[in-house]
Amino acid sequence: MNRFKFQLAVCLFLAAILAVPAAFADVNRNLAVPGTLNYVEGQVAMEGQTLDSKSIGSAELQSGRVLTTGTGKAELLLTPGVFLRLGDNTSVKMLSPGLTTTQIALTQGEAMVEVNQIYPQNDIRIEQNGGTTQILKVGLYDFDTSHNFVRVFDGKAQVTSNDERVTAKGGHEVALDTTGKLKARKFEKKDYAATDLYRWSSLRSNYLAEANVDAARTYFVDGWYGPGWMGAGWYWNPWFSAYTFIPGGGIFYNPFGWGFYSPLWVYRSPLFYGGGYYYRHFNNVPVRIAHAPGPFHSRAIIPGSGFRSSPGPAPAMGRSQGFADGGFRGGFHGGGGFGGRR
Repeated sequence: MNRFKFQLAVCLFLAAILAVPAAFADVNRNLAVPGTLNYVEGQVAMEGQTLDSKSIGSAELQSGRVLTTGTGKAELLLTPGVFLRLGDNTSVKMLSPGLTTTQIALTQGEAMVEVNQIYPQNDIRIEQNGGTTQILKVGLYDFDTSHNFVRVFDGKAQVTSNDERVTAKGGHEVALDTTGKLKARKFEKKDYAATDLYRWSSLRSNYLAEANVDAARTYFVDGWYGPGWMGAGWYWNPWFSAYTFIPGGGIFYNPFGWGFYSPLWVYRSPLFYGGGYYYRHFNNVPVRIAHAPGPFHSRAIIPGSGFRSSPGPAPAMGRSQGFADGGFRGGFHGGGGFGGRR
């Protein structure tokens, strides 16, 4: 009987996945452009207008506009796969919101940029206190106006200040507006891993990676029924109330170690069952995604290879899905090109 209940639960779970693509077909598609607000918490305003959760996915930091945080944080989309995250008491101005030329001026506070995909045609620059940083490679970058530093945790950037130019690679920082020669020097990454903005950025990245898996899996299923998947870009996931990034092919592991899957590779993200719940594993951490009745043993669901029992008791519940209480909300909206939201 237990085996029957388990198989029934799996069938119901797979049926739910197959039913989701229908939610994509009847939704008007809008583009997520550079400067789109993707998350907000606490005190955040744009040109003096307060932003809240209802602004996510619709508010855009257009050219010449300024976004500020008080005791709060914000996440903005830049080019596909690039996230700009602002800490407390921070102010940024959009200089150029183009896909090829994307320029932001950081006038106060601290910001981090997570780059999961960048093309040779992209010109992404961050200005601060008389210096300009051009991001050259996939990686993680920190911009701090209080101490006037540019830090490259991973990746590669070219920093220009006072007619001097220097290249900084992972694990190096550059001090701006110094009396000496502009140079890149090493810093200890672990010293910043416990800072507020770093931890918050890592958590946001974790949630968006989870949203990627669910969206990519849906588009993989949707591909059997009709159009929907239109290549790499931003795709709206209402269960997380945010856009997530779906690459065009393969698997990308971002600077925080979270995986972003394309629809044709998402099968490599396994499902895990145990203790009456379905889980997915992210960096070996089980994340609960759905409930299924029955006192069953822990099992991993590996697509194409049936069920595989795992030793020991069922895992404890991992990180919750999304920021809303109760896990996922709503159904998927259509996504094309850069994704879609009503």
